[in-house]
Amino acid sequence: MTEHVKVVVIGGGVVGCSCLYHLAALGIKDALLIERDELTSGSTWHAAGNLPTFSTSWSILKLQKYSAALYRKLAASSENPINYHLTGSVRLAHGRNRMDEFHHVQSMARANGLEYEILSPSELKDRYPLIETHDIQGALWDPLDGDIDPSQLTQALAREARLLGATIRRHTRVTGLEQKPNGEWIVTTDKGQITTEIVVNAAGYRAGEVMAMVGRHLPIAIMSHQYLVTEDVPELKESAARLPLLRDPDTSYYLRQEREGFILGPYEWKATPMWLDGMPDDFANQLWNDDFERLESYIEDAMARVPALSRAGIKRGVNGPIPYSPDGNPYIGPEPGLRNFFHCNTFSFGITQGGGAGKALAEWVVHGQTEWDLWSLDRRRFGDYATTAYTVAKAIEVYQNEYASSFPYEERPAGRPLRTSPMYDQLKAKGARFGARGGWERAVYFDLEGKLPADTHSFRRENIWHPAVAEEVKAVRERVAILDLPGFTKYELKGPGAAAHLDRVSCSKLPSLGRVSLAYALTPTGKLLSEFTITRLAEDHFYIISAAIAATHDMDVLSQSLPDNSPIQVTDISAQLGTLIVAGPRAREVLSQVTKDDLSNAGFPWLTAREITTVTGKMLAMRVNYVGELGWELHAPVDQIPALYAAIWKAGQAFDIRDFGLYAMDSLRVDKCYRGWKSDLESGYTPLEASLDRFVDVKKTVDFVGKAALLAEHQRGAAQRFVPLIFDENGDAEAPYCAQVFQGGTNVGLTTSGVWSHTLQKNVALAYVRADLAAPGTKVQVEILGHMRSATVHQEPLYDSTNLRLRA
Repeated sequence: MTEHVKVVVIGGGVVGCSCLYHLAALGIKDALLIERDELTSGSTWHAAGNLPTFSTSWSILKLQKYSAALYRKLAASSENPINYHLTGSVRLAHGRNRMDEFHHVQSMARANGLEYEILSPSELKDRYPLIETHDIQGALWDPLDGDIDPSQLTQALAREARLLGATIRRHTRVTGLEQKPNGEWIVTTDKGQITTEIVVNAAGYRAGEVMAMVGRHLPIAIMSHQYLVTEDVPELKESAARLPLLRDPDTSYYLRQEREGFILGPYEWKATPMWLDGMPDDFANQLWNDDFERLESYIEDAMARVPALSRAGIKRGVNGPIPYSPDGNPYIGPEPGLRNFFHCNTFSFGITQGGGAGKALAEWVVHGQTEWDLWSLDRRRFGDYATTAYTVAKAIEVYQNEYASSFPYEERPAGRPLRTSPMYDQLKAKGARFGARGGWERAVYFDLEGKLPADTHSFRRENIWHPAVAEEVKAVRERVAILDLPGFTKYELKGPGAAAHLDRVSCSKLPSLGRVSLAYALTPTGKLLSEFTITRLAEDHFYIISAAIAATHDMDVLSQSLPDNSPIQVTDISAQLGTLIVAGPRAREVLSQVTKDDLSNAGFPWLTAREITTVTGKMLAMRVNYVGELGWELHAPVDQIPALYAAIWKAGQAFDIRDFGLYAMDSLRVDKCYRGWKSDLESGYTPLEASLDRFVDVKKTVDFVGKAALLAEHQRGAAQRFVPLIFDENGDAEAPYCAQVFQGGTNVGLTTSGVWSHTLQKNVALAYVRADLAAPGTKVQVEILGHMRSATVHQEPLYDSTNLRLRA
């Protein structure tokens, strides 16, 4: 007889046991964890066990804070013997860039109830007496950092899960997965079959093997990570106080006390991927041979920084497998296109993230959404382009830069170019510098003379491309400019009932025939889920555009609620069509030379779409853009793009046409207060909080997703509002993502976009603030890199307030 359970969790490391515990805590007692060996036998058992709360990511900071709090609670119980040392930690800063980063993270941490401190070199010496402070500008103190025994932690989570009614089955190997027509799964093991409603892949570095059982590829690479354990050190034997954990991110290592010796763990430049030809079937509780040669320079640097280390011999080395995704973040959430299948795997920092990850996974399974927006961890952030070769290249790069600062506008090169437009080589020859978005190469700016040096990175307004971007913005605002924008996600949704289906997905009013509108999909609790640009081609036929990075995510949003036999078809046609943006006051004059179709205001009004015939063939033209000027998006078959670009460029010569890139577009769109998905808009906010009232149809009779929550909020009023800010003084830095907003010393909000407006010649930001402070003219302060900067709330948009230029 086949066993039946509600949820099967595959994998018994710290993450799997955390998933099991949190599922049981949310009421799923009928949950079973299956582990092929012993608990912790993958990456968990050999982990160093460090527990930073520090992160430059707002969401990961919250997740790691939760983990630390959970572990303190578990360790406080006499039923859970855990070696847990709450030592605090110091992170060293060798220069201004690192200090700028620390000031920003400190501000984010304080907003989350974490009391980080910035230390001077002398204060650092007080906290860590064994340190040499040569070439150190300062340090960051995290009082809740420390280390924990990973195996004991995992056993404590397992024990708590069992107490809540969950089951753990060790030495049971999953050999097959098959989904039944009703959505349930048959989990085949070496000890029999189990039927379950939901599968959770928490298999760590074997997560890719689990996905192969369902015919799917998981972008995962296995990296070798080493740390060494020293013999006893006299200074530590003689001290009653335990040293804080030390990290030197500019040199790239961590150093912490282990009994009366040290653990030293570098993230070395000679990053080493493993198992490129396949994973061994049996690698439980095993390690690779030491390879200290690639760590020598880091060991020498650490000895100079903490001379006591040089007086200790090496007791042993630990060289084990750590899984990496292409961006180094784990996978949490649903597998795209598969019902009832979830991920919680590929953690390179599984101990410190395991607690929060289990919480988030359980929320996904039980509630269909998480408390925090975790797009940066969502499996759907990578599409099919993330091949094994790409994943390995990016994993090496991430490992090499594990402690590197997260600079704005940094475009890392590994694994690129991967997905390119037919215009790529031509634009590169014209001086385009590229960045990757959703795997697609897009021009970010143009070095027309080819004289700019390699990009420098800073948190301040010191970018070498600043003057070039200013000229691109000027061309869009004063003349005409063109942007090749590959990678837009494009869907065709059609079939009987398509309009009714889309009406249920979206809280917005659908456009009439030939019109274009923005629409928003919500979570069940009324939070922002997706943003679409919808064009209605016929009564039940729609052309839908979303962000390049949203392809698999939004396919789920549009299609998951359709029954298997639905006549409605949702087709991803992104690969078939390219996009050229032509914008600026002279755009009509330029395009009139490549088409005989009527482009007048009467013949082609703003926010409409038409099929037009150009010198290269037929295409869909949409009179919309993201820069706030007269202009069109031309959605043409990919093979037409080079000839279409050439024709537009030739026609634009008389008007001094110019190419522009994403950095210019970012400045231009903030002038208009146009939101960005997963920057300004995310599932932590509602559309009313995002000041998208004009796109919300509260009078819709359709029972769309999130309607009850949205109507309730509409009745009581939003708690916060999205507003533009202009700084009273321009300063030398824009507001970084999640810069905290204050009034009278009280934290009242945060920024989501900060740019230099080349149009206004002002430092501007987009922000969420407390609703009572959203009125234009309200004075606030924004903490930018440790300094309070005065700013004023303005009415949106900041430029062309009546949209006369768009309607020209």
